[in-house]
Amino acid sequence: MGFYEQHRSFVEELERTAPDGVRIEWSGDALVVQAAPSNLHQLNLAQVRRQFEQHEPEGYVPTERAVIVAPDGSAGRGPDLTYLPVEVLSAPGNRAPAAEALIAVEVVSPSSPGNDWMDKLHDYAVMRIPLYLIVDPRERTVTLFSEPDHDRYHTRSDRKFGEGICIPEPFGFTLGLAALVPYEDRSGE
Repeated sequence: MGFYEQHRSFVEELERTAPDGVRIEWSGDALVVQAAPSNLHQLNLAQVRRQFEQHEPEGYVPTERAVIVAPDGSAGRGPDLTYLPVEVLSAPGNRAPAAEALIAVEVVSPSSPGNDWMDKLHDYAVMRIPLYLIVDPRERTVTLFSEPDHDRYHTRSDRKFGEGICIPEPFGFTLGLAALVPYEDRSGE
């Protein structure tokens, strides 16, 4: 029995009473509480989301609020952006089976980069999320992981801000990275 099943009422009470913008996630036996994202985080996410919306598959819609849950309940993650079927989002609550998600998009937080680069990378692979896109404004990079197998992804593609990165089907487009903004200006370095 996973953390969530053992502590369901506790986790649900935290979710009900958390202030707006606070996200509750779990992975294995760890509970992760995250504060509201910064303006630059939100700006970069909006830049990415606008481009995805132009290529969203029929019957799917974007969401920034759903918690994707592993089949065994071992992890529940709330990606910054994911695409889920309309019928899944029509159900009550904010949880969705991981098998329904087409992609997980995360904009790296400067205070906890390991959560996106290690913990979520592992969890999304275990959940078999087909595509995992990491936007890292600290490093001015965007990385796409695909082909999940067990606890890792087989394929990785890295690009710098200003370039473009190919997003495979069912989206099928090149994501432009020119409008992304780094957390700090490093042009003088």
